[in-house]
Parts: sequence; structure tokens; C-alpha cells
Amino acid sequence: MNETFSSSLSNFHGTVRAHQLGTALSSAVMLKGKLKLPEAARRAFPDRLGSLVMGFDDKDDENGRSDLVFGSGEELETFQPNGFGLDRESDEDEDHKPSDDSDRRIRQRSDKDGASSVSASEIIAADEKRSDIAFELSQKEINLEKLQRLASLGLPDGGGLRATAWKLLLGYLPASRNLWEKELTENRLKYAKLKEELLLSPAEYARRKTEALDAMEQDVDSPADGPLTRHEISQEDHPLSLGKASAWHKYFQDTEIAEQIDRDLQRTHPDLKFFSGDSSLSRKNREAMRSILLLFAKLNPAIRYVQGMNEVLAPIYYIFSTDTDEQNAANAEADSFCCFVRLLSDSVDHFCQQLDNSSVGIHSTLSRLVELLKANDEELWRHLEFTTKVNPQFYAFRWITLLLTQEFNFHSIMRIWDTLLSNPFGVQEMLLRVCCAMLLCIKSRLLSGDFAANLKLLQHYPEINIEHLLQVAQDLSPDTSSFRLSM
Repeated sequence: MNETFSSSLSNFHGTVRAHQLGTALSSAVMLKGKLKLPEAARRAFPDRLGSLVMGFDDKDDENGRSDLVFGSGEELETFQPNGFGLDRESDEDEDHKPSDDSDRRIRQRSDKDGASSVSASEIIAADEKRSDIAFELSQKEINLEKLQRLASLGLPDGGGLRATAWKLLLGYLPASRNLWEKELTENRLKYAKLKEELLLSPAEYARRKTEALDAMEQDVDSPADGPLTRHEISQEDHPLSLGKASAWHKYFQDTEIAEQIDRDLQRTHPDLKFFSGDSSLSRKNREAMRSILLLFAKLNPAIRYVQGMNEVLAPIYYIFSTDTDEQNAANAEADSFCCFVRLLSDSVDHFCQQLDNSSVGIHSTLSRLVELLKANDEELWRHLEFTTKVNPQFYAFRWITLLLTQEFNFHSIMRIWDTLLSNPFGVQEMLLRVCCAMLLCIKSRLLSGDFAANLKLLQHYPEINIEHLLQVAQDLSPDTSSFRLSM
């Protein structure tokens, strides 16, 4: 991490904590030993994923698109610090002017969380929290427990604090700041090498290889003048070869996956110009995400790409590419790939069809959700289980596998992920709590609904106050860490 970031953070005061999260992918399978993973984060990663979404609902392309235009390192205009929404007044300095009625001044949010008021005391509290987090991130040795505790309450938008905190929470950055530059440089170089080896077309790869060989021959004793030599091309290297070992055959197979990825990326948050549209910025972002997802698929031939992975990648790539640190923003693609691998490894068993009915499969996780609901509200559990018979697979399958990215707006997703990533027992444990809280928060509507009404409600979750939802999740009993997914 460069000196600019260090000096900017040193002006703040406070505390915070981080947790190395989840299982990292096995180097033999995920990165085949080419991408360095911290020893504490290295676990077995099955080299397969099943079909991700039965009944996956594609996002409608009919959503209205924002008129916002973003440059490198900018935050979405919708996502203002201190929780301000789209209706923020144009006079940015008004909140800083002394006024007798400043505590009574409110601003309305127009996002999916619904309307809320922001008082002067809340603004001050948010600024203090930002200072606390910035101070902790400026320390030579990060106190992971403090970072985790503060991050669970929500990280501030803008300033690059969330980007750095997420890298720590996911175990991509070590606790010692002195090791950051070394770790980042190594992993970024290895990612670049993986791209060069695996994402180039066979023709381009062969051309570069031939040029390198020719250069070597000329350096030895090749005469300056003489007949040109002809390089032999085997049947396996021919574009029309159908052999399984053919580089061209594999390349064309990957092309089909790339086309599916491209279609899904076109539907990724169509209301945000950061991802959607024909601007140079959105095209650049989609190309980077395409490379990440395609490289993941090539490194895991039994897993490949599964629809919905683009939605899980989107928050990570957005946060990293809008980091105010220019060097970090320029390397957002490499950093996003590494953290995407770590995040996905915590829920890999959900995607493996062969494990669906095992103790670590998706059906077992859905059963844990049902048991958690039963322990906290038996009346609602009975109504869903026996009266309306709404199987959790009809709605919670998507909630869990896609980490709630389809249920809330983008700003809310980032706030929820602050809490998910900072949970000491792992993402999946907190995810079950949030899913259960989602049911409890709409209990009255569920109790008055029949099968059709409840299914529609749960597949199109209503607007809700996110802070209230997360508080309900935190207050649930029992401690689900005793039956959390294997990490």
C-alpha cells in the first residue's frame, strides 16, 4: 500500500477489526499452485459446481437507468456517505453551517430501504466511525477483532475504506501492513501471468511462442541471410481439430462460456452505468469482470461458470475499482479475482450437485434455516411448513447461493456484506441469520397470505430498513455457529 494511503489514514483516530474469512480454494484445484493464498485460509476446494439456480430470475432490462456518469475511482452518486440518498440537496456545505435547528434537519432516502431521517448527531456519529476505521487501518498491525466489530456496524461509503477493510476481512491482506505491498505485488503479477497463459487464443499464444523461439535461434548462430524455416503444425494445434487435447477445441469450448458470461454481464445492475451501457467505462468494467469469470471457469473445468456468479462478483469489483487509491483502483481486476475466489470458497458446497443431499449441501443448509426459524418463531414456522407449504427451496435457494444480491438494491447489498464478511463465524453463519430475519420482519404479511401470495412476496422481497433487519439477525437465538457450514 503506497505512502499516500498511509499518510491519509494516519490523521484519523479510532478502532476496528478484521477476520480472515471462510475457506480458500485449494491451490491444486483453484489456482493450481499459481496464486498465493495465506496458509490460514487454505482449505480443500472441490473442483466442481452444480447448476446454481433453479428458477433463477433474470433481472429485467426494463429498469430505469441512472443518468450518472462515473470516472475512475468515483463512488456511485446514489451512494452518498452518511446514508444520504438521491434526494440530497445540491448545496453540499449546508450540513456544515451552524444552525439552531440542525438537529431537526432531515433528508429523505429514495432507495429500497425506505425513508429515514438523518440528524446532525447521526452525521457526527458516522464521521466518528469513519475516523475510527481509518485510524485502525493506518496501524502497522491491524487489530482484526476491532476491525471486525466496527465493520459489522457498517463501513462508510467512499474514501477507499471499505475496499481495504473487505480485503482484510476476506484474508487477502495480512494483518501486518508491512506485508501488504509484497503480497499485493506477488498476487497481481501471478494473476497477470494466469491471464496471459489461459486467456490468450491459441493463435496468439503460438505467435508469441514462435517469436520467442526465433529470437533465441538468432541469438545463437543463425545466419543473417538464408532460407526461411517452416514450423510444423501438429493436428492437435489445428483450429479444426476435435481432439480433446487440442488447444483450439478447448478454446472454442471456452468461447461458449464467454458468450454466456457476456449475456449475464449485460444484465448486471442495468440501472447503474458503472456496469451497463455503452460508455468506455462500462465496457472496460464488463471486460474486466469477463476475464475474472472466464479465468475462474478455466481453472475449474468441472465447475466452469454458473449463472449468477456475475452478481456475486459485482459488489467486489465495484468497491475495488472505485478505491480512491489510484494504484489499487488500477489493479482492481486482479484483487477482485483473488477475493472472489475466497468469497466463493465459503459457499462452494452449495453449488456442487453431488453434495446437494449431503450434510454440507444446499438442502442441509436450507434445513438449518428452517430450524433457526422454528427456534425463533414456531408460529411462523408452522404456517410456512404446514399451512401454506412454501418450501424454502422456492425462495431461500437464491437468497443463500447468491448472497442476497438479487433481493436488495446495490447500496443495501454492500451494507449487508459489511456484516456478512465481518462475522467471526463466517459468511454462511451470518447469512442464515439474515435470511431468518427476513422472514420474521414480514411475519404479519406471511401469516395472512396463502401459498401463492407468500411465494410471490418471498421471491420479490419488499422494501425494508436494512439496519433494522441486521439488528434482528444479530439478536436471533440460538447461536448458529454450532451448526454453521464447514469452512
